[in-house]
Amino acid sequence: MVQVSVLLPCFNAEATIQEALSSLLAQSFTDFEVLCVDDGSTDNTVSILEDWSRRDPRFVVVRQNHRGIIQTANRGLSLCRTPIILRMDADDRCHPDRIKLQKGYLDENSDIAVVGSLVEGFPEGQIGEGFELYYKWLNSLINHADITREIFVESPLANPSTAIRKSWILSAGGYQDHGWPEDYDLWLRLYLAGAKFAKIPRVLLAWREHPGRLTHLDSRYSVENFLRAKAHYLAKGPARDRDAVLIWGAGMTGRRLSKHLSREGLPLTAFIDVDPKKIGSTRRGKPIISQDELPSLWKQYHNPILLTAVRARKAQPLIRKNLGDLNLIEGQDWWAAA
Repeated sequence: MVQVSVLLPCFNAEATIQEALSSLLAQSFTDFEVLCVDDGSTDNTVSILEDWSRRDPRFVVVRQNHRGIIQTANRGLSLCRTPIILRMDADDRCHPDRIKLQKGYLDENSDIAVVGSLVEGFPEGQIGEGFELYYKWLNSLINHADITREIFVESPLANPSTAIRKSWILSAGGYQDHGWPEDYDLWLRLYLAGAKFAKIPRVLLAWREHPGRLTHLDSRYSVENFLRAKAHYLAKGPARDRDAVLIWGAGMTGRRLSKHLSREGLPLTAFIDVDPKKIGSTRRGKPIISQDELPSLWKQYHNPILLTAVRARKAQPLIRKNLGDLNLIEGQDWWAAA
């Protein structure tokens, strides 16, 4: 029995799969299997996979008609034979010590359900400013407190950088299709179930940027669908049973988030903003107030929650300081949601 299963969905990956598999072959920890689940590729991917399988029986090829990433990942999940599942994509590459370090971490920390790593984008010169900012933010979240504090801002773990305990992912129901990113959905479900997260503070995954990434092509990864996911799990978690929901930010992000929060049945109460042109008007029929008015409004409710919805990165530290000055506790009274 091998000790680690690598779950590797593949679809029309002939241009990159050799590099991905070579990075697994070069691992310092060798007691693993690689479940290469081909999702009905129409190029030369299957031939490449079968050639690898003939040369090294640790590389197992599973073929199916095209079903999409969620069904493909779940098919592979059902075939993984080990308690630890390492996720990998067919267009990425990993550090030679990745399996050793992530398996070792999970062996030494029985309370951790998912361990990721730092990531770097490649090829050089093809990473846009938005992704550079995302990688910087992603790599700033290392321990469980960091990751869960920011879990409603964006997906705090790069899916192909993670090693997951099979027991946790099965108890959460595997990957699910709700019309938004399936990996972010999994992290949010695990979070609400009490799972603990961590990262190895080293770059163990090189994350390939190219026009064919699902992030660019699949509508499930749109900003609107990320907001839908946030609202859904906020309603199931931190915002559940609140008698007032206040949103800091009356701009586009706040308006869009408020729409989905209202659809989840949450009691939207007011917006807070610093722009004098907005203060005194309304959004979705709710007042826009200044931060000076927040304390008196807060005291009118028994169990309110505040969500920040300002996308400007430099604004978040200022908002955090202002809320701290008001003795509002992050992760209890308020959460960052953008």
